[in-house]
Amino acid sequence: MTELSDTTRVEQAAEETAQETGRLAVLHTSAGRNLGLVLALVILCVVGVATAGDRFASVDNMMTILRLASVIGVVSIGMTFVITGGGIDLSVGAIVALSSVWCTTLATQQLAEDTHWIMMVSTALLVGVGCGLVNGLLVAYGGVVPFIATLAMLASARGLAEILAQRRTQLVTVNEFADFFRGDLLGVPVLVWIFVAVAAVGWVVFNRTTFGRRTSAVGGNPEAARLAGIDVRRHTLMLYVVVGLCCGIAALMITARTTTGSSTHGGLYELDAIAAVVIGGTLLSGGRGTIVGTVFGVLIFTTLSNVFTQNNLSSSAQSVAKGVIIVLAVLLQQRFANRSTSS
Repeated sequence: MTELSDTTRVEQAAEETAQETGRLAVLHTSAGRNLGLVLALVILCVVGVATAGDRFASVDNMMTILRLASVIGVVSIGMTFVITGGGIDLSVGAIVALSSVWCTTLATQQLAEDTHWIMMVSTALLVGVGCGLVNGLLVAYGGVVPFIATLAMLASARGLAEILAQRRTQLVTVNEFADFFRGDLLGVPVLVWIFVAVAAVGWVVFNRTTFGRRTSAVGGNPEAARLAGIDVRRHTLMLYVVVGLCCGIAALMITARTTTGSSTHGGLYELDAIAAVVIGGTLLSGGRGTIVGTVFGVLIFTTLSNVFTQNNLSSSAQSVAKGVIIVLAVLLQQRFANRSTSS
C-alpha cells in the first residue's frame, strides 16, 4: 500500500508539473502575450468608466482615443520592423515634423492647387523615405551604430524643419487635402482607417512574406542570416526605409488633423513608439516582433493618457505611469527570456 501511495503521489506531482509547464508555454506564445494585453486594456477601460463615467464611455471619446492612437500607431508599426531587425530609430518624430513642414510649404501647396492635392501626399512620403534611406545607408553600409545615426538624423531633420518653416506654423490652404483626411468613412474617421490599413499590411508582410521572416532572422543572428544567404546590409537598409515611409504617412495624418505643418510636430514620438513596441512584446534585442502586440501597446498607452485626462490628472503623473509600465514590460521580457534559455 505504501509503494502504491508513493507511486500515486509521484504521478500527481508529475501531472502538476506538466500542467504548470503547459501554462508557461501558453504565456510564451503570441496568443498568450496578446491575451495579457487585452486584459490590461480591458482593465484600463473599466477604470475609465468607474472614474469618469459617461465622459469616458461615450462614442465621441472612443473615437478621440482611436484618432489619437492612429498617428503614433502608424509610426509604431514601422518601429516594430526596425527593432525586430536588431536596430532602433530615434529620429521618427523629427522625420514626421520635417515631412509635415515640407508638404505644407508655400511652393508645395501652390503646386498642389495647380495640379492635385496628391502632390502634398507624394512630398511627405518622399521626404520620409529619403530620411529613412539616409539612416539605412549610415547604419547598413556606413557601419554607424543605429543609436548614433538616428540621433544625428533627429537633430538634423528637426533643424531643417525649423529652417524651412522659419520657426512658424504653416497653415494648410488646400481644402481638398484637409477634407479627405479629416473625413469619415462608415462613421469612423479616415485617420483610423489608415491606421487599420497600415497595421493590416504590416501584419501580412511581417507574418506571411519572406521579408518578415528575414527581418526576424537578421535581428536574431545577423551572422547566421548572412551564412543563410540573406543580404543583411540591404535588408537593414530596407527596414529603415519602411519606418521612414511610415513616418511620411503619419506626417500626412497629423498635418490633416491639425491643418498645420510645424517643426514641433512629432515631439517624443520616438519614445512613445518604442514604448508601444516593447509593451506589445517585441524584443528590444531583436529577433522577435509582433504587429498585433504593437497595436495593443499603442491602444493601451493612448487609453491610459485619456483616463488621466478625463480625471484631470497632470501630464507628469502620466509620464511616471508610462515609465513604470515600460520597466515592468522589460522585466517581464527578461524573465521569460531567461526561463526559455534555462528550459
